Amino acid sequence: MRIGWLRAAVLGANDGIVSTASLIVGVAAAHGAHDNIMIAGVAGLVAGAMSMAAGEYVSVSSQADTEHADLAIEKQELKDNPKFELAELANIYVNRGLDKDLAKQVAVQLMKHDALGAHARDELGITAEGKARPVQAALASAVAFAGGAAFPLLVTSMVSVESLIPVVSAGSIIFLGLLGALAAKTGGANIWRGALRVTFWGALAMAITAGIGSLFGTPV
Repeated sequence: MRIGWLRAAVLGANDGIVSTASLIVGVAAAHGAHDNIMIAGVAGLVAGAMSMAAGEYVSVSSQADTEHADLAIEKQELKDNPKFELAELANIYVNRGLDKDLAKQVAVQLMKHDALGAHARDELGITAEGKARPVQAALASAVAFAGGAAFPLLVTSMVSVESLIPVVSAGSIIFLGLLGALAAKTGGANIWRGALRVTFWGALAMAITAGIGSLFGTPV
């Protein structure tokens, strides 16, 4: 679970860097003034963080609704047919390697202690640690995105318009590479492949927005 949250935070930060750096580079390529570039970047940070929070809240809320519905059904089934539910739970333990007698003993003991909890955990895969928490997920996504977006904004505030595009692009690509490597490491994947994948798409996004900005020649 800790790794899952870490990967989600890294991915949120990646999104913040890519989207905000691309926006800044695009406006800078359109010959925007430094103040206008900063305003666009801040607006991108706020809008992106709110969008991430809203999307995550809706998604996790749907998951929570499904969990609640499944638990309600399971609760009713335990009330209507406890013997069948006991056999079902015992069969789960048999499939996991216990012999039938021991599996039945375990199922009986667990159902005496907390029948719904046992079925939620072992039949439905719902645990207290992994339970859907919409507000927590929304806040985590917003904070991760804002944290990533703050990096190109900080760089933008410290450099001149003339050097903004190469400095923001290079700094963002380096930071994306580090985050990509971290995400790959937490998932047990190849670090270099993970870093290259993230930096490639980040560089492509910034190149395209810079091209669009240069094409129009005015702040967008």
